[in-house]
Amino acid sequence: YQHHERLDGSGYPRGLKGDEILLEARILAVADVVEAMISHRPYRPALTLNVALKEVTENSGTLYDPEVVKACRELFLKKKFRFENSR
Repeated sequence: YQHHERLDGSGYPRGLKGDEILLEARILAVADVVEAMISHRPYRPALTLNVALKEVTENSGTLYDPEVVKACRELFLKKKFRFENSR
C-alpha cells in the first residue's frame, strides 16, 4: 500500500515522507503511475509514454524519487522497454 505514498507526504494512506517510504514502494509508485497513464481506462483513452514520462519527470523530487524516475526514464528511453499494447 505504500506505493500510494509520495515523497512530499501528500500521498496516502499514512502520509509518509521521503525515506519513510520503502524503496520498493517508491519504485512501484513510479511504475504504477506510468503504467496507469499509458493504459486505456473506461473514462479516458491511453495516454502516450511521453506524457507519462513527462508527469514523473516534472514531479521528480516532489512526488517521486529522483533516482527511481531516472531509472524509469533510462529503461524506456535508452533500453527501449515497452509494456505490451502501449503507445
